[in-house]
Formats: sequence, structure tokens, C-alpha cells
Amino acid sequence: MSAVIDGAVKALQDKITSFDGTAKFVVEGEGAIMIDGQGVRAGDDDAEVTLTASRDTFEGILNGDTNPTMAYMSGKLKIDGSLPTAMKLGAALS
Repeated sequence: MSAVIDGAVKALQDKITSFDGTAKFVVEGEGAIMIDGQGVRAGDDDAEVTLTASRDTFEGILNGDTNPTMAYMSGKLKIDGSLPTAMKLGAALS
């Protein structure tokens, strides 16, 4: 597991206290993070929605510099699966 994923797990644990669904963030070249009712952890399990982005885009979303909707619209964030679950995740992050 990379230091990027370790740091992202900690940052997401601070932001997301509960989440109704399963989501996976894939940080290209680094690994994957699972978010579900159990919390946030490094992992690559099946999920209702998978969000894929570069490290820079992912870090921008986490620190608030990058709007997730704009990242999606510009092709920097790819969403595979349930769009409503992705929207719930976006709400949980804000």
C-alpha cells in the first residue's frame, strides 16, 4: 500500500462519519480506497460506484481545490456504476 493511499484513508476518515452505500476511489498508480457503512479503508472490493482519478485530481477533491462535478465534466474524474451513490459520496465529502 502506498503512502498516498494511507494518507487519503486518514483524510477521508476525518471527513466521512457514515456512508449508506459502497464506493471505491481508484487513485491511478497508487491503489484503491473503499468507503462503506463500516467506514474508510484501503481495499479493492466490489462497490456500487467506482471513481477513478489521477493523484493530483484526487488530492484536489480531498482538499477542496477541485470541484468533483467539474472534474467529472472535464474527464478528470471517471465514474463507473451508480451515479446516485456517487452523488451521495460527494455530499458526504462536502
